[in-house]
Amino acid sequence: MAHRPGTPRLLRQINDRAALDLLLRGGPMTRLQLVAATGLSKPTASQLLGRLEDAGLVTVTGTSAGVRGPSAQVYSIRPEAGYTVGVDVTPGVTRAGVADLTGRIVGRDEVAIDMRRSPDPAADVAAAVKRAVRAARLPLRAVGQLVVASPGVHDDVRDVIRHAEHMPAWARPGLHAALSAELRVSITIENDVNAVAVAERARGAATDAESFALLWVSNGLGLAIDLGGRVHRGATGGAGEVGYMPLPGFAAERRSGRPVNFQSLVAGQAVVALARAHGVRGRTGAAVVGRAVSDHEAGSGGVAFLNELADRLATGIAMIVSVLDPELIVLSGDTAESGGEALRSRIEQRLRRLSPLRPRLALTGVHDDPVLAGALELGLRTVRDQVFTTTSRSGAVAGTAR
Repeated sequence: MAHRPGTPRLLRQINDRAALDLLLRGGPMTRLQLVAATGLSKPTASQLLGRLEDAGLVTVTGTSAGVRGPSAQVYSIRPEAGYTVGVDVTPGVTRAGVADLTGRIVGRDEVAIDMRRSPDPAADVAAAVKRAVRAARLPLRAVGQLVVASPGVHDDVRDVIRHAEHMPAWARPGLHAALSAELRVSITIENDVNAVAVAERARGAATDAESFALLWVSNGLGLAIDLGGRVHRGATGGAGEVGYMPLPGFAAERRSGRPVNFQSLVAGQAVVALARAHGVRGRTGAAVVGRAVSDHEAGSGGVAFLNELADRLATGIAMIVSVLDPELIVLSGDTAESGGEALRSRIEQRLRRLSPLRPRLALTGVHDDPVLAGALELGLRTVRDQVFTTTSRSGAVAGTAR
């Protein structure tokens, strides 16, 4: 069956989007650099840049002197063509950030909100968003997408966060509706560990991986699964809730009479308790792991603690690997980061004894606010699609603040 050739309008849209993506990834370019990167002819590249400049998506930001001839104009993405807001909601602190179309953060807010007892958590989060937008010197109408990342899974039908029992105020029904009423912008609610995996794929340790799994080890525990660049969420959004995964075989936990699952062995206060049993003191998992790695006074107790924690983590990872067989496992979260190479190498050694499957085991490459970074990356994808698609159809920029 013969394929119909692309129409000139469709080809222009494809070329325009390809050029915009190149400018986003590679930064400012001259017309000749764009020609070399895309294979377009010089006249076609000139027409393309003219369209994008008229639409307000690119702008001339300088000149570049060549070996011969006059200086060439340098074109860049126009940052103010679109904006997104990302929010990282934790049990005690909420962080909001505003990013322009290039991904540069132009406004922030951080506020203590008790997601166990807040009488109106949606209003509290909305207030943080508004403050971040004001810090960016923007009107709220300039925001093309808001992505809120938090523990748990948002049930779209019931409009409630599931698997967030430690944040009962945040888990009350009606969250999305309340946020929408307060802000009147497009809103997505995403799992926080899935958001971290998006950031890891975009600019972390997984940029070149075909598939990977990200294990978040902190006060909470979670797994994100990336298959070919797409986050796998499962039938109900609960894929990756490995905290519930049964993990028998640890005698001390069996004697306690409590359910033995992955969360009860390697998250939060379980790590603190394990460290205390080996003479390593601290208030958080990240603190005790960091002390065991760096504090010489920890001595053999610190080594024994790291070895036992690595045993627990490797056992859970072996079960994950046996199901997913990923190319790469990324260790993220403040507990994993505090352990660094000392913990990573111990886990890897034990994993090789437990499983014939040998994925690469890497530490995270996203160190600053990874949940917020992932929320902003998700929002930017949507905003860029909105802006570029609307511009291709109408020649006018959507979502700008003018």
